[in-house]
Amino acid sequence: METELENILNAIQPPDRDAMDRALTRQAQLAKPPGSLGKLEDISVRLAGVTGKLHNEIDRRRILVFCADNGVTAEGVSCAPQSVTAAQAVNMTKHLTGMSAMAKHFGCEVVVSDVGIATPYHCPDVRDYNIAKGTKNFAKEPAMTRAQTVRAIMLGASLADEAARDGVSVLGIGEMGIGNTTTSSAVLAALTGLSVEAVTGRGGGVTDEGFLKKKRVIESALALHRPDENDPVDVLTKVGGLDLAAMCGAFLGAAANRIPVVIDGFISVVAALCAARLAPDAKSCFFPSHCSYEIGYRRASDELELDPWLDLGMRLGEGSGCPLAFEVLDAACAVMNGMATFDGAAIDDGYLEEIRRKDSFSV
Repeated sequence: METELENILNAIQPPDRDAMDRALTRQAQLAKPPGSLGKLEDISVRLAGVTGKLHNEIDRRRILVFCADNGVTAEGVSCAPQSVTAAQAVNMTKHLTGMSAMAKHFGCEVVVSDVGIATPYHCPDVRDYNIAKGTKNFAKEPAMTRAQTVRAIMLGASLADEAARDGVSVLGIGEMGIGNTTTSSAVLAALTGLSVEAVTGRGGGVTDEGFLKKKRVIESALALHRPDENDPVDVLTKVGGLDLAAMCGAFLGAAANRIPVVIDGFISVVAALCAARLAPDAKSCFFPSHCSYEIGYRRASDELELDPWLDLGMRLGEGSGCPLAFEVLDAACAVMNGMATFDGAAIDDGYLEEIRRKDSFSV
């Protein structure tokens, strides 16, 4: 199966620079002062680099949500019981969670997948890809076997492949898994060499005592397992989770299929970083949504060199930033596709020549 993973990594290509140059040229022709639409201009140029097309449409939107439990919760690092993972996975299919309520409102598809839910539930609308009934407690042993990790990555990639076959315009990547801010902080610390203190927040909310315990557990696990920072699969195997691994695979699969893919919050951005470490060109397809309240989010987004578009104080997870980001992407496309050029608007743009020389913008 690692050979199949290598095939995906080899399929990921750099952005289409010719398409980006054409998009930059068109932006300069649109009837507005240079750079006056800020990030919307940058987004439209980056989208061209992903799809190879000057004019793009964000008409079919899908959020992939990967659900799994984490054995490290046995250490008391989360205030919520594992049963919440299963309950919320089911609730997502009924549009009863924060993300899924917004997705329904904005007309986004939601695919909820069980990659490692530990507690029993019954819901045919949750896709059953269960690899294990939760991971092992990484405070005592590696979270997964390497084979399980690769299997989860390949599963995520396969759902991105499915989206490509279905004609999906944009993907968003979300999760549900009690304890996954702990795994994400551990993975981020391992990949970057940053201190546990610098990347670990309270997650869904724990007491002061629980927060200190959370950081001690992560530090101890990193010292115990010594994950290889140059091998993201090893890092995920030792201190990650099935949800993180599947999300990583979805990011890779989106990049291999040249589908723009939106990062949600902290867990999602750590999965995206894992994908970018495996295939650096993949990150050209990644688009940020909001700045998570979690302390480690900025560290991971800085590693990806991506600046989040929205700052709403959100820290829900689930993919909740994705429906909002889809609307921003749609706005960027609307400008590129519908705005008049100076010629079309019968405006002489000669007055902008000096401004263009001084304030040229690039992506």
